[in-house]
Amino acid sequence: MTDNNNARINLLGLPYDANSSYLQGPAMAPVRIREAFHNPSSNLSTELGVDLSNPDIWENIGDLALDDLSSQDAYEAILQKIGSIIESGRKVLSLGGDHSVSFPAIKAHAERFDGLNILHIDAHSDLYDNMMDNPYSHASPFARLMETGLIKRLVQVGIRTLNPHQKQQAERFGVEIIDMRSWQHDLTPSFKGPVYISLDLDGLDPAFAPGVSHHEPGGLSSRDVLNLIHNFDGQLIGADIVELNPHRDINDMTAMVAAKFAKEIIARMHVDNNA
Repeated sequence: MTDNNNARINLLGLPYDANSSYLQGPAMAPVRIREAFHNPSSNLSTELGVDLSNPDIWENIGDLALDDLSSQDAYEAILQKIGSIIESGRKVLSLGGDHSVSFPAIKAHAERFDGLNILHIDAHSDLYDNMMDNPYSHASPFARLMETGLIKRLVQVGIRTLNPHQKQQAERFGVEIIDMRSWQHDLTPSFKGPVYISLDLDGLDPAFAPGVSHHEPGGLSSRDVLNLIHNFDGQLIGADIVELNPHRDINDMTAMVAAKFAKEIIARMHVDNNA
């Protein structure tokens, strides 16, 4: 962990997977992603030309203590921690954890950035009203967020598991879905106002990211996701990367993909901060 009061972007781990509906393991992910981030097989230069060896750009602030907390207590801890970071004038990239951590993480941003837009990359729309009698399920964060009335637009990319209930939910909340059958490699979403990226690693095809709990063939490539991060039109003010399951990873392949995305997201935040 670094200690630099000048850093503008904080990297925060949210090691929580009690709301996973199928397999646990994502609570182990923040440590693995950080290890991959500094793996000597790569370096800290990004494709956007930002050198992340500069300590004034970002700071690793460690993991939030979420062990053995109930869903409600974890929700409150994440909401308060990220809210305090934003109020200090810093940006946050969170490393989950299962996708349930995105509800409080994004809500903390939505309460402080008027007209917040969400670019959500995922195989699943995560709009269940109540999954397995758990309203805090990792399959429900975007239903909970849209119920707040604080989100301007929710654009979902990579969806390929839309069932009738979630389709109804998407229509109810006015969610814009770009499913994989409609995907174009040069697609660049455009937003007016602040943008938050929520990146579920199972949005990628399992060939690129095998270390996830829910393998869903037919997804995005690593380059597709990088192009989205680099090229969408709007100001990136926050992000999360979720659902790495180290139990299912192969030679840390998915952890390296997650670390690559983390580097490019930090670089994009830095570029947007200085635009």
